[in-house]
Amino acid sequence: MTMTRLAVPTFDDLNAAARRLEGIAHRTPVLRSTSADESTGAQVFFKCENLQRTGAFKFRGAYNTLAQFTPEQRERGVLAFSAGNHAQAIALSARLLDMPAVIVMPEDAPATKMAATREYGAQVVTYNRYTEDREAISRRLAQERGMTLVPPFDHPHVIAGQGTAAMELLEDVPGLDYLFVCVGGGGLLAGSTLAAQAMAPGCRLVGVEPEAGNDGQQSFKAGHIVQIPTPHTIADGAQTQALGQLTFPIIAEGVEDMVTATDEQLVQALRFFAERMKIVVEPTGALAFAGVRNGSVDVRGKRVGVLISGGNVDLPRYARFLAE
Repeated sequence: MTMTRLAVPTFDDLNAAARRLEGIAHRTPVLRSTSADESTGAQVFFKCENLQRTGAFKFRGAYNTLAQFTPEQRERGVLAFSAGNHAQAIALSARLLDMPAVIVMPEDAPATKMAATREYGAQVVTYNRYTEDREAISRRLAQERGMTLVPPFDHPHVIAGQGTAAMELLEDVPGLDYLFVCVGGGGLLAGSTLAAQAMAPGCRLVGVEPEAGNDGQQSFKAGHIVQIPTPHTIADGAQTQALGQLTFPIIAEGVEDMVTATDEQLVQALRFFAERMKIVVEPTGALAFAGVRNGSVDVRGKRVGVLISGGNVDLPRYARFLAE
């Protein structure tokens, strides 16, 4: 399953992914908050993928991809690299589809994410995210073991699966003016863009990145992929160095704007979710709402969709965020 043979995904691929995921992935709820509406001057609709299986939207893309493996690929198994959410998603999907899984994870990945990945039955191989190349390690291991490598975002089946979250939101809440989506490698934003272009062409897409890791924003403005060093941010799911070869063109064509949020703004968003909405959200999962709250885009009087991408955070770390 090599990237050179796989085409850019289409809305038809999102529909096919939705059919594969029916009864497997959760159709996560859309929540409202009077406080959020009052503080932003908008009507805000939260798509809660923190309540998805494995605690994040990543399950959608992982299962959609593995479900399309050939019998030979299933027998040999899957290999993936991830800071945590894709890792758990691949591990659970592999267990559901009865195939071996090896996950390459940074040694400083959140302990809960690493533990859950192992509990789902995957073998974990660790590396140093600041000194070692996870993709090179993964390619070597996949070749040695004959396993199929599934990247966390730059794969058409992954993008199509992730896009089903936005599809559900647009079905449940028609007439959105904006949709804010967190950005790491761009899989969720690319999939959301494909969904919005087909279902709500008047809806404007806004990507939100950590301020310390704004490679996507730089790429968006430059018109080509910009690579940066691994950023230092509490949004561990968005510590990517660049957008993907597949995700970038989709984003460049269909996204209205790319904005950023500081770590301090992420902590404020986490506290808001805990205090006002009684839900646990991880820092990366709070990016989209932090982008709405910080006023980078004037959303007053608008209907705004927010994708809460995940809720996997170590409890001691989470407690520190809430206490700050």
